Amino acid sequence: MMHNDEYILSPARQLSDAEKELIWKKPFSHKVSEEERRICKEIKRNWNRGEMKIANILLEGDAGSGKTQLAKALSANFGLPYTKVTCFADMDKSDIIGAILPVISSERLEKMDPADQSVLQALYESDGFQSATEVMMEVLGITQEAAARKMKQLLKKASKNMEGEAVEYRFYPSEIVRAFQKGYLLEIQEPNVIRDAAVLMALNSALELDGSINLPTEIIHRHPDFIAVITTNRSYAGARPLNEALRDRVQHTEKMDLPTKEVMIDRAKAKTGYANEQVLDVLAEAIMVLDKTARANAIKGVAGMRSYFYWVDAFAAGASGIESLYHKVIYKITTDSEEIKILEEALKTHGLVEKIDEIEVGIKKNGL
Repeated sequence: MMHNDEYILSPARQLSDAEKELIWKKPFSHKVSEEERRICKEIKRNWNRGEMKIANILLEGDAGSGKTQLAKALSANFGLPYTKVTCFADMDKSDIIGAILPVISSERLEKMDPADQSVLQALYESDGFQSATEVMMEVLGITQEAAARKMKQLLKKASKNMEGEAVEYRFYPSEIVRAFQKGYLLEIQEPNVIRDAAVLMALNSALELDGSINLPTEIIHRHPDFIAVITTNRSYAGARPLNEALRDRVQHTEKMDLPTKEVMIDRAKAKTGYANEQVLDVLAEAIMVLDKTARANAIKGVAGMRSYFYWVDAFAAGASGIESLYHKVIYKITTDSEEIKILEEALKTHGLVEKIDEIEVGIKKNGL
């Protein structure tokens, strides 16, 4: 494990109790990776070097390669509150900046739909510590994308309700603005799915080291402690390459592949509680072969850590190794019969089908 204070970036900074709660706490199962060490050293080394400062990181890799875990680990190491935004295709500028909502009188509020009422009430009572989207996600129990949509519907309804009335408006900043202004570590997940170029431009300008964001109420400047960690998936259908201007604003990039077999085994033990080294080894090897084969043959899906965890877990619960291999791993990569044949061939060539059968027989024999 890393020393707790080795990489703290602003030791003199005073955080509120609510902000301290947002700093990620590393679980006992967390294993420090090479990438984590490298990023922490680089950021710490350059932190006070003006234009050489590193504060925008890109983690590009397969689903399940540990990108979000790494982003959270950086929050723990740097002592910065962690927050995230998950991008979606039809994101618009208000999702980057925030929304202006009219404050509706209580008489009018009572005439509105109960769900809308409860959301508006929660927004009016919020202390600005949470973004509007977050308040909505909590009150309605919905995803970020659904909350963004709901916010737009609510704006329309609220404006209709207000016609001909003198109103007071309140601005609710987005999660991005909050992190940018207060100096948090923000994970921006999948910005490559955003369709609207104007939205990407707004994001780009926010990522300038001395950037500022024009809000309807004021201009805010980038907090010196703000770190943006962009996480994107490589190689899956529907993912466009990351916008070049966005890429250009990144000062450090990590290509996240499957970790080493040792790390895979350690993580699987911690995640599933299953400790049979021989089984973990063979299953990890199979995942690595499938991953390599899928790439070499331009098969779009991914054999990653998540598939490995679920496969190990199914095996530990007594499922057949080969049968669960299809449901937890192969069908997740592809259900195309030609592609499945290529993957099966690769496993046979490496003797892995036999190995999986052997360890199963061994386990049954020893009654383990």
